[in-house]
Amino acid sequence: MRVAFQASEPWIGHSVDVKASEHDEEESVKKYRAIFISDLHLGTPGCQSEALMDFLKHHPSDYLYLVGDIVDGWQLRRGWYWPQSHNDVVQKLLRRARKGCRVIYVPGNHDEFARHFVGHQFGGIDVVNDAVHTTADGRRLWVTHGDYFDGVVQCAKWLAYLGDTLYEFTLKLNRHLNHWRAKLGLPYWSLSAYLKHKVKKALMYVTDFEEAVATEAKRRGHQGVVCGHIHRAEMRDIQGILYCNDGDWVESCTALVEHFDGHLELVQWVPVHDAQITGQKVEAVMT
Repeated sequence: MRVAFQASEPWIGHSVDVKASEHDEEESVKKYRAIFISDLHLGTPGCQSEALMDFLKHHPSDYLYLVGDIVDGWQLRRGWYWPQSHNDVVQKLLRRARKGCRVIYVPGNHDEFARHFVGHQFGGIDVVNDAVHTTADGRRLWVTHGDYFDGVVQCAKWLAYLGDTLYEFTLKLNRHLNHWRAKLGLPYWSLSAYLKHKVKKALMYVTDFEEAVATEAKRRGHQGVVCGHIHRAEMRDIQGILYCNDGDWVESCTALVEHFDGHLELVQWVPVHDAQITGQKVEAVMT
């Protein structure tokens, strides 16, 4: 099932993708010109690796941008966590590159170790500080993780580490809460997303971040920017600049996609089990 929400501009859209049942699997495969994903946080229990594998399986593309925080080096330093499903994701990305997909990796703050390899290629995957993607209709999108515009990360790294620890604790509570919600037949509910939307300072932080990234994209002469970092999928115009945040694969399971005519959409992928629970109510997530 696919539900699309059209924005005011003809080349911007919001959509929710829900995985089809197994007998509709072939029909549910849809190829895009480009896919942008970030904040997978491989190496943490919160990573939705199975949903990501399912999404990649159903959506081949000519370009695949990995927009930072793909592997969570911060968490792996605290304690090793690497199940087979996370290894499967890495192998899937490498297979994409081998089969001709152009895979570009822009490291973030959680996988900043990869910035030491900028300019190199591993298994067909190009590692770069940032990138410029030209859409099919000629618009230039600056691709950056976005942590350079986070004052906490840049000026008080200890506070960023503390915030990351608290976020992981919130996600752990979230998993227990949603385990019982699923047993009661209730849809997934994000505690951390709820707190972000309710706390005024968090909303101010998000707004400041979005405006700072868009301003820098404008200064560089681009028509838009694609980033991640704040785990908040969004696509809107900021002072004439198209701001796109592709979200994350910890809570929202979202990606930014480009169709072959240059049309851009935010897509949310809901696994079969969750789709059966929520039905069409999932469309409210992206409104």
